[in-house]
Amino acid sequence: MSAANTVVELGGRSLLLDKSSFCGGNSTKATSGINGAGTKTQKTKSIPDNAEIFIADTLKGGAKKPELAKVLCANSAADVDWLVDKFDLDLSLVARLGGHSQPRTHRGKERFPGMTITYALIQMLEKVAEKTNRARIITKAEVFKLVQSGRAVVGCEYRKAGKVVKDWGALEFGPMVLASGGFGADFGSDSLLATYRPDLLHLPTTNGEHCTGDAIKMGEAIGAATIDLEWVQVHPTGLVKPDDPDAKVKFLAAEALRGVGGLVLDANGQRFCNELGRRDYVTGEMWKNKPPFRLCLNRAAADEIIWHAKHYTGRGVMKFYPTGEDLAKDMGVPIQTLIDTHQKHFEAAKKQEKDRPDAIGSSAFSSVLQTCRLDACADPDGGPLPAYPSGKTWDEPSGKTGSGKKFFHNIIDGSKVASEPFYVAIITPVIHYCMGGLECTVDAECIDKTGKAIPGLYVAGEAAGGIHGNNRLGGNSLLDCVVFGRVAGKAACDLAVGMRMGRMGWVKREVLHGVTKVQENQANMVNTI
Repeated sequence: MSAANTVVELGGRSLLLDKSSFCGGNSTKATSGINGAGTKTQKTKSIPDNAEIFIADTLKGGAKKPELAKVLCANSAADVDWLVDKFDLDLSLVARLGGHSQPRTHRGKERFPGMTITYALIQMLEKVAEKTNRARIITKAEVFKLVQSGRAVVGCEYRKAGKVVKDWGALEFGPMVLASGGFGADFGSDSLLATYRPDLLHLPTTNGEHCTGDAIKMGEAIGAATIDLEWVQVHPTGLVKPDDPDAKVKFLAAEALRGVGGLVLDANGQRFCNELGRRDYVTGEMWKNKPPFRLCLNRAAADEIIWHAKHYTGRGVMKFYPTGEDLAKDMGVPIQTLIDTHQKHFEAAKKQEKDRPDAIGSSAFSSVLQTCRLDACADPDGGPLPAYPSGKTWDEPSGKTGSGKKFFHNIIDGSKVASEPFYVAIITPVIHYCMGGLECTVDAECIDKTGKAIPGLYVAGEAAGGIHGNNRLGGNSLLDCVVFGRVAGKAACDLAVGMRMGRMGWVKREVLHGVTKVQENQANMVNTI
């Protein structure tokens, strides 16, 4: 959608093909938000973030290709602002997710951010399609083959209503942008999961049934290189529905729930990890401890993300407890255990504040600005245990894992637990995201096994590999879709005009922000799947 809207924005024409009955894919289910460093929203909240800090966090979080991380992070502010300004979106709330040193994950006050962003992009393209010939959207269209002229990709073949359609005639001759997602629901015996991560086949997934690696398989069929296919992210907080605990497809608990202060407890009511650590780390610590695991939000934490909490509760995957006493009874643990767990967390947070000149007295920090000020002033070397991403911590349960917690939000004194209301969900590790995919350049060009770009073939989103390395940070998936979608759209539009220039010789071009803008609506079609 980002690619298609960008092509249209630059004066080109776009054909969008989706094998599902509606557009959006997994992006519509993204729950935590989209990252941006140096955005207008951050500036209004005095959050001291920038692209350099974000790049450093992304590389420390798992990314292995600095040149791709730079594209992702350096474009984040402008592209988040593009969403807000161009599509009139509410992305006014900012949270810190695991692995981030600054609050930079943007969301709105209502609905899941993935739904908000994706629907806005879809609606804009639909309006263009209704009023002009510059956009077409075809659903229930399963693309299965890329069509080439020499090495160049010039179109595709797809199935619709039992018939094969070849959309690569003279009017629709043009480059392809592959954006069909990963392979997190590819469970067949000859699937990509079975080939690269058979050890994960028993796990549930958050992915829709459409996520079967189609783009990767089609790319491989014409010699495109792949990268990091063995790196599949297992997210720690898949939501368990008590009346259907063995469901293969599960809802995801937004990482923002931990960002606002949610604590992860084991079956005995004890903390055992840094809730704001990397996803692979939290999952690894869960496998070392005793299930069932619970994600617990006190009143202040839940109030900060109340739309999510009520939505999950309405779906039966989260439960509201009027008091900590009720929660302890349901867990089958003494209330004193929950009191002690919260008290230790509270004391560690207070020790982390030691010697800060602007220490805030309230135990519940309701605003992102307060949190940012608290975190910025925290002593990075305070405490005896190693912290993530750097420094030291006083938090013993996480510190002893080697990845201690140093950012605390919406903490409560243990004495309040017995009467405190909680929103709580049972959670389990789930297949969530595939870091691997088609290898690409900084211009989103797919490359072959010799490292040469394949003319006319671009990739964005989860279908692309190499951007996140062995672990993706929360909030970077929607960003990947928007940033590399726009990069791919711009590059494909530029190539399409160049192709037509070669064939017709008279189409005018002008460079806009380093990208060719098509004049007089003479662009070739850019196909997006």
